[in-house]
Amino acid sequence: MKTKIVVTVGPAIDSEDMLRRMIEQGVRIFRLNFSHGDRPYFETIIARLKKLEAAMDVSLSLLQDLSGPKIRIGEIADAPWDVYKDDLICMGLPGGQKVLESTGQNLPTLRWIDLDQPRMLEVLEPGDTVTLSDGGLQFRVQEKLDARTALLQAANAGLLSSKKGVAFPGKVSPLPAFTPKDRMDLAYGLELGVNVVALSFVQDAEDIRSLINEMERLGYRVPVIAKLERKNAVENLEEILELVDGVMVARGDLGLECPLASLPGLQKEIITACNQAGKPVIVATQMLLSMVDNPMPTRAEITDVANAIHDGTDCVMLSEETAIGAHPVDTVRTMQDIGLEAERFGANHRRGPKAPRDQSDPAWFLAYAACLLAEKAKVRALVAHSISGATIRHLSACRPEQPIYALSPDYPARQFLNFSKGVLPCSIKEQLSDHLDRTEYFVDSSRDFATGEAVVITAGQPKPRQERVATNLVKIYVK
Repeated sequence: MKTKIVVTVGPAIDSEDMLRRMIEQGVRIFRLNFSHGDRPYFETIIARLKKLEAAMDVSLSLLQDLSGPKIRIGEIADAPWDVYKDDLICMGLPGGQKVLESTGQNLPTLRWIDLDQPRMLEVLEPGDTVTLSDGGLQFRVQEKLDARTALLQAANAGLLSSKKGVAFPGKVSPLPAFTPKDRMDLAYGLELGVNVVALSFVQDAEDIRSLINEMERLGYRVPVIAKLERKNAVENLEEILELVDGVMVARGDLGLECPLASLPGLQKEIITACNQAGKPVIVATQMLLSMVDNPMPTRAEITDVANAIHDGTDCVMLSEETAIGAHPVDTVRTMQDIGLEAERFGANHRRGPKAPRDQSDPAWFLAYAACLLAEKAKVRALVAHSISGATIRHLSACRPEQPIYALSPDYPARQFLNFSKGVLPCSIKEQLSDHLDRTEYFVDSSRDFATGEAVVITAGQPKPRQERVATNLVKIYVK
């Protein structure tokens, strides 16, 4: 399967045996959700993954998913509440009810929801939408009782429990995506050995700059994934793509920010933009959610996963399915089965490699030319040598039919290449200084290629006394 699977680590798979089984199933990307768990827990998980990585001789990617400013209501008395259409409820700061009553306002018949985010309450205006319980309950702001108290009218019926997430569709949040908690989590995550970081609730490029600046202050620079969960993040996608290394289409919260019917179209637009930029993209949330409890997915879930692959995603992500699900191994196998069939269908209906948006860019056009050559010559694979991995990501974005063997002496570069579709990161013989010699040695010594099989090679051939050079060579090589 060329499309990569990201699994979320949780109680269902956090033992060494289960992590090994995930790796045996071909999983190379493990998401560590820092909304749950503490330092000792992640220290144990990362140690197990590092041990398995060495023992099984694979390159694993450890994705730290920062919490971000997830907004939740407080404890509510006598929960859960039955909420009926047109019910009126107040939302304000903890203790705000007494403050209002002290000013002469009488609210004895209204139920009260605490929200400890004064800046968010201040930007609410009459007519704004507020959703609770992951969108299950929708309210309209009927009135502002004071600067930090809103009177909400229910638009539908449902149950409301304590500590539920709250969203404000269409509002620009005054809360920074990179929170004080994220700063602490980032520091110890990098110290423990995470090698990719996902930032939640990104709104614009400034959020990404804040994270990168903090990394550099700590003496690290690992790839950054922007999680697109805000409507304004989609609107600012072009500037975000300039800074980030990859993107996650986080459909859960994005589906609260935007009309649900618009979500499939937004997914396609984001994937296309990432493909054109040569940045890996992950599609996440509720992909095989029914398999948390059931051994088989729904037909709709199968179609959803396949369509994400047809759209061009590099990775598909499992969340609750592997973190707390009853069938984590079966879920990964099911994802693989869907992916293989979707890719087979795509191969039968493809029209050759995808041309880059800017064919005047030498690096992009060289990658495209290599993919065209591989197709016309019907070679077994592409074998690419790259220090940074940039050329290999360009090759992947062209979506060749052949697998891409990615040779890099840089271990962090190989880890991030796990996120690119169709790419198989490989270590190389550094004793050979010539990049072309390294690729040819790899082909000659690999059991994946039979004698007489042809591959297309890309590499950088430096001039004498030139230490580094961009990829400047494409050739057909026969083992």
